[in-house]
Amino acid sequence: MKISEEQLALVNSRIDAMVKAGSFYGKKLKEAGITRVETAEDFEKLPFSEKNDLRDAYPLGLMTAPEEEIVRIHSSSGTTGVPVIIPYTAKDVDDWAIMFARCYEMAGITKKDRIQITPGYGLWTAGIGFQLGAEKLGAMVIPMGPGNTEKQLKMMQDLESTVICATSSYALLLGEEIEKRGIKDNVKLKKGVIGSERWGKTMREKIHDMLGIELFDIYGLTEIYGPGIGINCPGSDYMHYWDDYLYLEIVDPKTGEVLPDGEWGEIVITTLVKEGAPLIRYRTHDLSRIIPGKCSCGSCFPRIDVIRGRTDDMMKIHGVNVFPAQIEEALREFPELSSEYQIRLSHLDGKDTMRIYVETNGHVDFEDISRRIAASVKSKIGFTPIVKVVEEGVLPRSEKKTKRVIDERYEE
Repeated sequence: MKISEEQLALVNSRIDAMVKAGSFYGKKLKEAGITRVETAEDFEKLPFSEKNDLRDAYPLGLMTAPEEEIVRIHSSSGTTGVPVIIPYTAKDVDDWAIMFARCYEMAGITKKDRIQITPGYGLWTAGIGFQLGAEKLGAMVIPMGPGNTEKQLKMMQDLESTVICATSSYALLLGEEIEKRGIKDNVKLKKGVIGSERWGKTMREKIHDMLGIELFDIYGLTEIYGPGIGINCPGSDYMHYWDDYLYLEIVDPKTGEVLPDGEWGEIVITTLVKEGAPLIRYRTHDLSRIIPGKCSCGSCFPRIDVIRGRTDDMMKIHGVNVFPAQIEEALREFPELSSEYQIRLSHLDGKDTMRIYVETNGHVDFEDISRRIAASVKSKIGFTPIVKVVEEGVLPRSEKKTKRVIDERYEE
């Protein structure tokens, strides 16, 4: 899907703004002698931007609008390295709200719904993004924020929340608590808008079964507004994204070459109208593909597939590149397993070892299933891991994102 003339004009307006402001990217583009793009081929020659660039611009080097027009900053949720600071103008905030409201509408959520928001507020874009969209839509917002499961469940019942916004990890935890307490009949939830971490089919089915709700996968990242830049439509896993605000490319993660529609690669995003901190060809590290053709739902907005993983999720062990999605694919073959798993990499007796922890109920032969899982994983990745089977509920649950890969090889 080549960039349109209308989109090129918007890109040029953002390049003009960055050069005039002398922002971090404005200087880079000026030094490279690029101040205008005339064709799709010109656009594809523009340099990529990376998260490390954004860190180099700390604290406000990305700011492109005049400071008196900046009404807010947000920061990425990463826990290591220099934080990424993204400034927003009032128009940026409103544009984000419009995109997020579209997501709710795509999911069939209306102003009659009561939306309980459990992701965190503050510098992170999650909680406030879910709230912005709900308020733009005109729905009742219950801004709980993270944690305090006891209070979450009380408010959910007393206020008869119809929509839950959460990470998949916390939606699972809430579902398990509702089941444990036998209060499902008191809960009026109809839909769940789930974001912030990739989640597999097994987890999706488990949350759906426990809560009895229709689930929607919302997409976004702090550097590009936040959550709300795309969502799947009812009955499909594919996510529509808002191409009047964003231009998406899929590139080969190694070469950076733009790939044809339908091929898997890394999502690269250009913001077309962002004022506070526009980004050109930003490498997200998320792996997906563009789905060609029109959607049966009737929406004219383009689509991408579910996020398969991240280029930086990759583990290298025994000289083999392994992605968590490959492990998930193997585990899906075993209906007796829960959706939870954990991968631990360690270095023992001069060699790397992969241990996979999985959960199941107490009614299966642990030794037999661990042997079958190990064989299934080997068929996907080429070597045999150590599989440890534990009872359901033993692996940690999280109110935020669940850490599934723990690399202990380089720890002191």
